[in-house]
Amino acid sequence: MVDISTTYLGMKLRSPLVASASPLSEKLDNIRWMEDSGAGAIVLFSLFEEQIQREREMMHHYMLYGTESYAEALTYFPEPEQYHAGPDSYLDLIRKAKAAVGVPVIASLNGSSLGGWTRYAKRLEEAGADALELNIYYIPTDPDLSGESVELTYLDILRAIKKVVQIPVAVKLSPYFSNMANMAKRLGEAGADALVLFNRFYQPDIDIETLEVRPNVILSTPQALRLPLTWIGILYGRVPVDFAATSGVHNVEDAIKLLMVGANVTMMTSALLKNGIDHLRVVNDGLVHWLETHEYESVTQMRGSLSQINAEDPSAFERAQYMRALVTYQPAI
Repeated sequence: MVDISTTYLGMKLRSPLVASASPLSEKLDNIRWMEDSGAGAIVLFSLFEEQIQREREMMHHYMLYGTESYAEALTYFPEPEQYHAGPDSYLDLIRKAKAAVGVPVIASLNGSSLGGWTRYAKRLEEAGADALELNIYYIPTDPDLSGESVELTYLDILRAIKKVVQIPVAVKLSPYFSNMANMAKRLGEAGADALVLFNRFYQPDIDIETLEVRPNVILSTPQALRLPLTWIGILYGRVPVDFAATSGVHNVEDAIKLLMVGANVTMMTSALLKNGIDHLRVVNDGLVHWLETHEYESVTQMRGSLSQINAEDPSAFERAQYMRALVTYQPAI
């Protein structure tokens, strides 16, 4: 029997298929279902920085409401900055999930600043999270903000988190940096245990009848995996962190390609939303069958075999392949 186990964030996982952050993990029954279907680990849905800040502001309001009439009453309450309020239901879900399943449970924090989520990270660790995924969703819109300043935002958030937690930390980021390879290296040097490549920005849409700008969530397609495939293939063996591939992982072929270029794990959301949680079992079974058919003994043996550092033609990841693709393309008509 082939061994499909892998390592990620210092943990041994029974499978490289990880259920990434999505509404599916809001329910404990779904989390159990993901484990039963073969998930190697489960990333809980994201806790947003704005949620933490909103609850802190509400607590501040109710603690101070009416105290202007009795100034001495202010001394009975802790200072707002000392009162670590937050979405307790998220902490409770971590505790329940850890008690319900045997696979690693990874908490997800989504934010863009050094706000309340940094202070909240310690509570996620104390609730039992095996690791933390930082989903830094940051769209710089200030034309006077330099690229270096944007990059420092990511690095400062990571360093601040690493100071307060002992559990492994993965950084989920976008590809929009002037030099993605350099940014990956700097994140590794700043303490990232893994990079999750890539976050997708959800661009708004326009309703031409109501003349309103509206949010529009579009699930990924298999074509989206080309971007993480390219960059994991380039970075594998050069930046000493683990790699999680996300966006575009829909079937066993997608997972195999990403493992071959160096991914430790492949994360799935859109495919599970489209096909159901049992789809994990289908992909796991397909992975076992492919490895057996191609005479691999394990995922570890296959991993990174087609990365740039190991490829017979390293230029396939760079400009030479771009020119070759354009020159050899034959239109259908």
